[in-house]
Amino acid sequence: MKGVKIAAWGALAALTFMIPLSSVAVDDEKGKPMRLENQAGRGNRHDVAVDDEKGKPRREVGESYSQQLPAATDTPVYIPPIRGSPGGRVGGSSRGEDCSSGKDLMLSVLVPDHTGLTVHEQPSLYWYLSGSTTCPIELTIRDDQAIQPLLEKRIRGPVQPGVQRIPLAEYNVHLQLGVPYRWYVALVVDPESRSKDIIAGGVIERVALPEALRAQLDRGGKTQTPSSYAQAGLWYDALTSISDLIDAAPNDRVLRQQRASLLEQVSLLEIAEQDMRRSRAQ
Repeated sequence: MKGVKIAAWGALAALTFMIPLSSVAVDDEKGKPMRLENQAGRGNRHDVAVDDEKGKPRREVGESYSQQLPAATDTPVYIPPIRGSPGGRVGGSSRGEDCSSGKDLMLSVLVPDHTGLTVHEQPSLYWYLSGSTTCPIELTIRDDQAIQPLLEKRIRGPVQPGVQRIPLAEYNVHLQLGVPYRWYVALVVDPESRSKDIIAGGVIERVALPEALRAQLDRGGKTQTPSSYAQAGLWYDALTSISDLIDAAPNDRVLRQQRASLLEQVSLLEIAEQDMRRSRAQ
């Protein structure tokens, strides 16, 4: 049984990283290369990748980031970084039958379709379940350079539907700078037949916090933090900061709409719609 499980993870790993990394900026939706324009920033000059058809900028995250960041807006606008591997999302929104009720369930990780970034050593990971389940849930975090998983944890049911948070601090997990980690959530439908698992996964990488962004975070309030992170290409931090605001004010419809907008920007349309519908029913 263990051999079957390892083989399943190996197959997923191959699907995730069968496309090599490239130094060319790529439009994640269309797979088309984008031009690099030299933009005179209000400080140092830097290159900004521009999507020719949409006119939306994509910025590199790091110390080359402009000393003057764009002003944060209330609704987060995610600008993907020029780095990472295409196909960072595995399984998309996977579907299968619940182990006890037999009802159809959708499982998805809340990640972009490329390597998502964070500046935190112990960030939170987010996933979504469309309905309640008593099936066990398994969380796995892997570093390709290590033999053993960084974390392999089983979460016992029942699990309620909606957006789920996994704070890595609770599991004493620390991410190293510059190391891409693959992480998976598996709904174990049948422990005797792991090929029936409903699996979704993504990639996370920790990067250094640019000084310009640090200064902007210090100047802005908590309501501006999601936009600051999103514009800097830090997906996990943008999602965490808007989710923190929702946890503090769960009935705030505006915050819910802002998170839905963030999810829609990385093509998680169905999850954004279901999350908004569930919040209206509460």
